[in-house]
Amino acid sequence: MQTSSVFVALVGKPNVGKSSLTNRLVGEKVAIVTSKPQTTRTRITGIVTRGPVQYVLLDTPGVHIPRTKLGERMSKTATDSVAEVDVSLMLFEPYGEFTEAELAMVRALKGGPAVALINKTDTLKRQEDLAARTEQIRALGVFDKVLAASVKADEGCEALFEVLAAYGVEGPHYFDDDAYTDMPEKALVSEILREKMLLFLHDEVPHGIAVTVERFKERADKDLIDIDVNIYCERKSHKGMVIGKGGQMLKKIASAARADCEEFLGAKVNLQCWVKVKDDWRDSDFLLNDFGFTQSR
Repeated sequence: MQTSSVFVALVGKPNVGKSSLTNRLVGEKVAIVTSKPQTTRTRITGIVTRGPVQYVLLDTPGVHIPRTKLGERMSKTATDSVAEVDVSLMLFEPYGEFTEAELAMVRALKGGPAVALINKTDTLKRQEDLAARTEQIRALGVFDKVLAASVKADEGCEALFEVLAAYGVEGPHYFDDDAYTDMPEKALVSEILREKMLLFLHDEVPHGIAVTVERFKERADKDLIDIDVNIYCERKSHKGMVIGKGGQMLKKIASAARADCEEFLGAKVNLQCWVKVKDDWRDSDFLLNDFGFTQSR
């Protein structure tokens, strides 16, 4: 049987559902999901193999007007991704004006195959609103198809596999057929910790936080992994919020993160977290590189 692979870039504005769709299609949690914008900072790869077809899904940061050097790198990651894939899947919401950043992404898609997906159909007030939105997106003139789905209600997601398979390229699979991501375990740990902070902390703090895994060591004598993590804040006041009164917030974050880490690593985890301050790290090229936000070329 002839095998094929299809590389797909998932693009769209923040909070449109790219990470939730990636997790739904993969069947595993590979991308963190919160209700806060810019949850995804780097490109996350989800892998699904169904028979002869391997789908490589690139979940990209939400397109937005950047205000920091980190934001600029996130936007460039999203734009660069569409140039490297077989097809782009751009997600839209059922209502609202297209943002300036969305229209810039639409222009970037003109060079290659693209499919539009109207997500969150569970929020439709009237069915005719979907038809109107579909025509509005068709009029942009860059999409081969305009589809509709609700990741939350799990409607219309399964049909995407057949649509995307049509863009596949014959050849061997790039990843093992049982793989579901190419992210190293350390990167997954740091993402899980960041997710918990986005969930538990105030709006102004989480986007000024970076997480680095300093130690990831499996013990030879028992089924236990020692993980040491540094949490970097931009302000001393933010450090206090992350730690919380009597260390309670940090304990809450670490406890929730440890449970998720143990689930996907399949082993007990000894998680130690330290909170440090690096002023305005999001605007420092040196610190962005040091924290792993590598500049795309």
